[in-house]
Amino acid sequence: MLRILAILSVIFLTACNSVYVKPNSLDPNNKIFVPRGGYTMKRSVKIALQNRNYNIHVGRLTRASDSSEMDFETYIVPTDAKYSVRVQERSETFRPIWCIFNGFWWWNFNVSIVEQKTGTEILSWRGRGCQNSSLRKLDSLLDTMEIKKSEKH
Repeated sequence: MLRILAILSVIFLTACNSVYVKPNSLDPNNKIFVPRGGYTMKRSVKIALQNRNYNIHVGRLTRASDSSEMDFETYIVPTDAKYSVRVQERSETFRPIWCIFNGFWWWNFNVSIVEQKTGTEILSWRGRGCQNSSLRKLDSLLDTMEIKKSEKH
């Protein structure tokens, strides 16, 4: 019975993510555009890329007004950015029981990385999970995506 419960738990937790990743497609020597700000995953993606010494740029901020006199911000993507990252965050929930050994927070997000010149999406990740397991998954995905020095031509 305990074995069945453990197997069901693993199946349930792995079903929380849907990932497409293109291996060996992210060159750490090129500029990456990541929008400024963000909470959980958006901030964590930037930190993970910075920790790997990627060339991160948040673009130039401009202010515009629409017809209803509301101000909104837009970002100008640097023309020399090879990649663009987009993160949509949804409900972050404090789950002290469910995520007790895994960061306490339950994240719900979408992450996309696109090669700007070709428009090719090299990462598409719809994820839900505890904070620390999501960060470990991000690190694993970046490992898979990075072009290793010996593989460059």
